[in-house]
Amino acid sequence: MERKKLCLVIPSLQAGGMERVMSELARYFAAREEIEVHLVLYGITREIFYPIPDNILISIPRFRFNNKWRLWCTIKTICFLRNEIKRIKPYSILSFGEYWNSFVLIALFRLRFPVFVSDRCQPDKNLGRIHGLLRKILYPLSAGIIAQTEKAAEIYGEIGLNRNIAVIGNPIRQIAERPGIKREKIVLTVGRLINTKHHDKLIELFLSLSDLEWRLVIVGYDHLKQKNSKCLQSIITEHNAETRVILAGKQDDVDAYYLRSGIFAFTSSSEGFPNVIGEAMAAGLPVVAFDCVAGPSEMIEDKKNGFLVPLFDYVLFRERLSVLMEDSELRTAFGKAAKRDIFKYSVDNIGKKYLKFIGLHSDC
Repeated sequence: MERKKLCLVIPSLQAGGMERVMSELARYFAAREEIEVHLVLYGITREIFYPIPDNILISIPRFRFNNKWRLWCTIKTICFLRNEIKRIKPYSILSFGEYWNSFVLIALFRLRFPVFVSDRCQPDKNLGRIHGLLRKILYPLSAGIIAQTEKAAEIYGEIGLNRNIAVIGNPIRQIAERPGIKREKIVLTVGRLINTKHHDKLIELFLSLSDLEWRLVIVGYDHLKQKNSKCLQSIITEHNAETRVILAGKQDDVDAYYLRSGIFAFTSSSEGFPNVIGEAMAAGLPVVAFDCVAGPSEMIEDKKNGFLVPLFDYVLFRERLSVLMEDSELRTAFGKAAKRDIFKYSVDNIGKKYLKFIGLHSDC
């Protein structure tokens, strides 16, 4: 049987939701005997945070991207990407990144290989005049678009990005219990320390609750040059809350935090499909989350396996969080329902949908 080549194209595999999804899909694809998987990293850092199977062939530019020579390095990156694709000759190409897909489509313009793209952000996000124009011009040239939610597909269809749009949620890996790890009175949140996650509001909201037995743990790191960790630490210090609120930073083993915690709280206002909600549910955690434009409502059924709160209603968010903190039976019931309901996003189910859409589906 001749193996078909699949090329995964992404700036890097640094710690993040988009990168997590690509790494999960890469492992699934690499386990298929009929597929030869190539991974091309072309961004500025080209970091690999998530483990990748040994049978995946990785391509990385040999030159360092120097911002002092940004235009020249950009041209070199375009040439690298184009030459690698011509060398690999893939059956299909899968590209991730709302600010990067247009770059890939420019680099591969008029090559015969089909390129499937997927934005990973809030579907109605304003990407700016230039990026918005590039999407309108270039996305119709792609072989198809993967939308993470029905809402995203609706928005993409309305603005005419492409006629071939598939709705495929993110793969959510199953998180098994571990001997020796027991639930504690921890409210957990996971995500990069950026403004749209509203970690500052979550800290203040949590500290306004009177139950001193609970702790808030924030797993995440500074991103987008916002340097929010200092701001968050100052809020903690101001309230003398060093023992109640912990900034855990970047963690290699985030699963241990999911398994040790009792509640997952998510105050983000801008998402495409928040993987961390799915992972928390897979670990059996009840979730309280804002019902932002896309993502949380695809996974959480309000009052069945978690709580959905209208965007920026911090009063109700506080009430829902307090209810869960006080009611262990409700936490257990929501957690069991969450673990059961999130299984539809298993890596196997989602991986098969991807293969079918990008033309690599096989019954073998």
